[in-house]
Amino acid sequence: MPFADVGEITGHPQQALIFEHGWQSWSPTGAYRVGDSPPRPASETIQTLCYRPETPIPPGAFQGEGLIAVDPGDGAPVSLWSAASHLDVPSIRVREEGGRLVVSADGPVRHTQVDGPLDAALRTWAETMAEGVAPPSFPAVPPMWCSWYGYWDKVTDQDILDNLRLAEQHGVEADMFLIDDGYEAEIGDWLELRPEFGSLERAVGTVREAGKRGGIWLAPFLVGHRSRIFREHPDWLVGGADAGRMWDQDLAVLDVTHPDAAAHLVHVFETLSAIGLTHFKLDYLYAGALPGRRHEDLTPIAAYRRGLELIRQGAGPAATIHGCGAPMLPSLGLVDIMRVSPDIAPTLLPRSGDISQPSQLGARLTGAAREFLHARWWVNDPDCIMARPEVEAREEWAAHIDATGGLRGSSDPIAALDDWGLATTRRLMVPTRTDPS
Repeated sequence: MPFADVGEITGHPQQALIFEHGWQSWSPTGAYRVGDSPPRPASETIQTLCYRPETPIPPGAFQGEGLIAVDPGDGAPVSLWSAASHLDVPSIRVREEGGRLVVSADGPVRHTQVDGPLDAALRTWAETMAEGVAPPSFPAVPPMWCSWYGYWDKVTDQDILDNLRLAEQHGVEADMFLIDDGYEAEIGDWLELRPEFGSLERAVGTVREAGKRGGIWLAPFLVGHRSRIFREHPDWLVGGADAGRMWDQDLAVLDVTHPDAAAHLVHVFETLSAIGLTHFKLDYLYAGALPGRRHEDLTPIAAYRRGLELIRQGAGPAATIHGCGAPMLPSLGLVDIMRVSPDIAPTLLPRSGDISQPSQLGARLTGAAREFLHARWWVNDPDCIMARPEVEAREEWAAHIDATGGLRGSSDPIAALDDWGLATTRRLMVPTRTDPS
């Protein structure tokens, strides 16, 4: 739909604070003044990977996906324009024009006014959107250990077992051990292992024997061009959908509306569940909501939610579904834990200058701006604890994690921690807060 004006605020635009809510986990989110330059994608590839690819933001406009809020700054109520439902998420813009702020949208919106301050208005909005969709409460989630930021895509089963032993030896209270990206042969071939990884059954079995839970990473809606699925099942792919480029290859999208592709997706999660995995970190989920030609005529958001429902069917009702790189509003009610920020990194600043890319700065800014979602929509995941000596500004990152109510997960090789890093990791490894932030 084309954009149409849906409202305005008159008065003194320079006093206003405009809150942009990003499309997915990695999309920058925050509040800005009229004269500010909000974060924007550094390239077309990043537009696809981290923003809403079908709705680029024009110069001079602010844009929220499913929500934009304006605090006029003069004591008047905060105005919120938002999606009427999590099933239909418009892009909503604000522009300054003739001494007023004009709001436009490319779909139906609901306008509400809530007494400020802005953070209180956002909490009220989140509670309203969650009614009848999200669970009424969220139990505490114990802390975890994750392989990614210590071993990247070269992880082995022995790395998991070494850190299982060291966690117990050094008093790091990790209840779950997450095998992240690097175990799989190719993106899309989730049941075929990279030979150097070793044995998934060995790693998971040993974790369970130690009384811990096993977790695993997948990007279930992505199909890499090098994968067997891409070569053998072109009919399982969403026509015309470009999911970007990562892992030195172009990325296609699994069409979950195709009966055979749907059965395959369920089978993957049934198989992983059968070996004892109970926590599923689902990454790059934005791909499931990309537009394109599908076997069944569903909207992209409806197809995305269908995919999450199939994953739940395969993983089982007791499994933990953990979203990442995921469209925010369309995931409501279907995930237990949600990454609410870009990836952390050992560096303070992103290499491209774009805070949707891995960095401490981007993760801190967007994570703090979305703290209001914790225990209202899901359990927030602010990303992992990194406390080893070579991590820049590690004290500031630890303080950010300490201020959140969300998931705590160490991702350092435990052997690489110095005294400060080990003490800090022990202190931060506590269950999630059950009260909304």
